[in-house]
Order: sequence, then structure tokens, then C-alpha cells
Amino acid sequence: MNPTTHPEEAAVRVPLEHYLRGHATDDAAHMRQAFMPTARIESVREGPLTSWTLDQYCLRFKGTPAADEATRRRTIDAMDIGGTAASAKITLVHGAVTFTDYFVLLKTEQGWKIANKAFHAQPD
Repeated sequence: MNPTTHPEEAAVRVPLEHYLRGHATDDAAHMRQAFMPTARIESVREGPLTSWTLDQYCLRFKGTPAADEATRRRTIDAMDIGGTAASAKITLVHGAVTFTDYFVLLKTEQGWKIANKAFHAQPD
């Protein structure tokens, strides 16, 4: 089935939109709405593996949007939904760095939530 016509598409977008709002507002509350409490956020950046719990990740958000927020861009590039599991790809252009985020989502009793995130940061 084409992901753009999947009946769960709007519901899968809910946690992704919370994630995007969390970045735009620098507010960890949106991240806590987007992610499962057990989620891991992982990357290999400049060599070593970085693996954060949701609590560690949320400490990065201080409630003050970036000075260049008006010029930042964020897009949901792809979604694939299969039953109670889904994947998504998001691109974030934050100044001189472009992030590519890959998500695994699960449909929980609380609705769709991000189970895990893996990302790559590419300096311009």
C-alpha cells in the first residue's frame, strides 16, 4: 500500500509533528510526547557511538528557540507503515548542519510513539 494513502498516516504524523515542534520551540515536553519512555537516540558522530536515553536527550532542550530558528527547515521525507510498526525519515537543516533522522515507531495504547531514533549530522 502506498504510504501516502495509508489510513494510519495522520496518526503516525502526530509524534513526528511533536518532534518537529520540540526542535522549533526547544521544549523537551514535545519530545516526551513524541517518544516512548524507553526510546534510545543514537548516532555515530565524529567516530564514537552516542546513545542517549530519552531523559538524557531531553536535557539538551532548554526552552529557548535557536537564534536562527526562522531560517531552519524541517521536512518529513518518507514514511512506511506496516500494521503496528512504522518507519520515517526527517531532514532538519539547522544552520550549517543538516541532520538526517531515521525513526522506528510503534502503535501503543497511547497512540503512535517513536520507539528509537538514529541520526546523521552532515556539516555543510
